[in-house]
Amino acid sequence: MQEAKTRDGVSLFSPAELAVVRRAFGRQMLAVLGVENPAIAAAFAAVPREAFLGPPPWTAVSPVIAHHVLPDRDPVVLYQDIVVALDPARGVNNGSPSLHAKLLEALGPKSGEHVVHIGAGSGYYSAMLSELVGLSGRVTAVEFDPALADKARNNLSSYRNVTVVCGDGTRWPENEADGVYVNFAVARPADRWIEGLASGGRLVFPLGVPGPQQPHLGGRHAEHGAALRIERRAEGYAAEAITPAYFVWAEGNSDVAPDELARLRAAFEGGGLDRVRSLIWKRPAPPERCWFIGASWALGCDETL
Repeated sequence: MQEAKTRDGVSLFSPAELAVVRRAFGRQMLAVLGVENPAIAAAFAAVPREAFLGPPPWTAVSPVIAHHVLPDRDPVVLYQDIVVALDPARGVNNGSPSLHAKLLEALGPKSGEHVVHIGAGSGYYSAMLSELVGLSGRVTAVEFDPALADKARNNLSSYRNVTVVCGDGTRWPENEADGVYVNFAVARPADRWIEGLASGGRLVFPLGVPGPQQPHLGGRHAEHGAALRIERRAEGYAAEAITPAYFVWAEGNSDVAPDELARLRAAFEGGGLDRVRSLIWKRPAPPERCWFIGASWALGCDETL
């Protein structure tokens, strides 16, 4: 089997071999966090990660050794559970594949649905959402940074069911969506993420409090954080914590009052997030039945409040 060559002569796996690697990669990433979902495994197999990360060398990100350049220019090195930098100075990355497998499972995109991907970066996970909703569905990929939005638009040009928008993700979806998938950390869900959900619609987003600036990692990340799933139901909003998650902190219009941040930090430090069962939105919330109460929203411990 003939191997492909890069421009500088470095030997790569053939396209057929990389296709096999991607199939294995998808299965492995789901197994890491205990997910069983053939559709997500197929999306990992279908989308070439290297097509969304720019030319090598690639920079991996780790809390242990921060940024380090991958010495191998072969795309096969990308098919492991590593975070790859997109904009090191701002701490914007192509995130952990196993974490995204878990979060995509929680979002549950279905064929024919409209999903809004907020914080799309260079478009890799937007492409996976495209595979999951199929040609009868559509994806709106929203990216705040103009340079990254341009890259996503170029990378996703062959995905006919994806529209890339450069803008403030807190203002989307503009119309009802079946799914909202957020890839940056906030201390409060944006109004549009909640109020833009269709009946039965799901929101997955990282909730947290901002940590200190960490120059060795770039940008600012959540210090305490967890990914939450919200579902709009006839009787209100169901809510649950999915997994710990420490995404880069939001850019744009996402300010929360310092006293609310302090109370959210105390809630995280006190534990018990696994008791959350509902989102109470813009109505009074009973303190004794809530994990956290913010300005006009709360996370309750009963199925319906």
